Amino acid sequence: MNGSKVYIVDGARTPFLKTRSEPGLFSASDLAVACARPVLARQPFPASLLDEVIVGCVIPAADEANIARLIALRLGCGKRVPAHTVQRNCASGLQAVATAAERIMLGRAQLVLAGGAEAMSRAPVQWNTAMVGWLGKMLRARQPLDRVRTLARFRPAYLKPVYSLLLGLTDPLVKLSMGQTAEILAHRFGLSRESQDVYALQSHRRLAAAFDAGDMRAEVETLYDTNEHFYVEDTGLRRDTDLERLAQLKPVFDRKYGSVTSGNSSQVTDGAAMLLLASETAVQRHGLSVLGEWVDHEWAGVDPSQMGLGPVHAVAQLLARRQMKMRDLQQMELNEAFAAQVLACQAAWDSAQYARAELGMEAPLGAMDPALLNPEGGAISNGHPVGASGARLVLHLLHALKRKGGGQGVATLCIGGGQGGAMLLRASGDRP
Repeated sequence: MNGSKVYIVDGARTPFLKTRSEPGLFSASDLAVACARPVLARQPFPASLLDEVIVGCVIPAADEANIARLIALRLGCGKRVPAHTVQRNCASGLQAVATAAERIMLGRAQLVLAGGAEAMSRAPVQWNTAMVGWLGKMLRARQPLDRVRTLARFRPAYLKPVYSLLLGLTDPLVKLSMGQTAEILAHRFGLSRESQDVYALQSHRRLAAAFDAGDMRAEVETLYDTNEHFYVEDTGLRRDTDLERLAQLKPVFDRKYGSVTSGNSSQVTDGAAMLLLASETAVQRHGLSVLGEWVDHEWAGVDPSQMGLGPVHAVAQLLARRQMKMRDLQQMELNEAFAAQVLACQAAWDSAQYARAELGMEAPLGAMDPALLNPEGGAISNGHPVGASGARLVLHLLHALKRKGGGQGVATLCIGGGQGGAMLLRASGDRP
């Protein structure tokens, strides 16, 4: 792409909070404000100088319509700063950053706050269609006799709830849950249960090591609740797990023949990640320090029943356009929707047959070096708040690259509905 350079100036995320059996204490906008406020407080300009706020969110609450605008106003951006919300399922946060980058690259904006937020624990529980229809008839019944007749038609089955989260995690066309699509990939590429559990354990160990080494301090803001508790790390991190415990978990999506369990899948989570993007002009005008540079991004479509392979296509198309190879990347952040999905992407990148038949390439791209793939863990250990995950990948990748001496990397993830997104980023290092 041609145009103005786009820089990521700063960013932060909340600790990701694993959902339990009840709604979490924080709304999606609470989480976004909690991590965006310190980012804006560090800048030498007021929040009212932003040109726009863009936020990804998949399941905004009914009282958080156009949640980006609510977040902007709560952050003190003022009434003149416009804001809009984007939704691309699991890549909503990545889409927000991509949209912000395009606005800056085209010269339509100088400073944009972008990211994602999700409170999956607060996904609404709804009445089913039969109950809604019955309630409508009750409201229309004006006479006492009509109300009695309508009341007599009530059936206990009308009270069966509809869980919007479960509906949202099921593809409406192929009628498969996201976990079932992971089972398809595990079967297609011959991925054993043990290999998935080994990968899951690695994710937890890598994330624990990153927190213990202090590597996450630069990106994770402490989160305080109203019950005098605070959170400094992701609550889904299981430091005490091992292969024996993971092996005891039963398959969730194919109980008889499956290998995908709650232990080798990403977690249902609440969280937010927000980044400040700026043009070269804005960086110079305000004397801003820079975390990294947005370079390019790409989107791709795949069969919804194998949606986990979306990153294979998006990354291949992105690197081909940039005339790059996997070996040119210093790190890759591939969202860990499922261990099977990550391992399947690696297998597909390494497959000559897949390259020819699916990617139209003469030779395979080659798998990413496992040591450079999610070296600080991922969604299996820290969670997958769907609207925020894409922004978290960008934030973490830039911090990791900078801490390790700079270079370039790709943030990528699969997208429910059969898509993939990938973003190429560059960072200068902290090391001399």
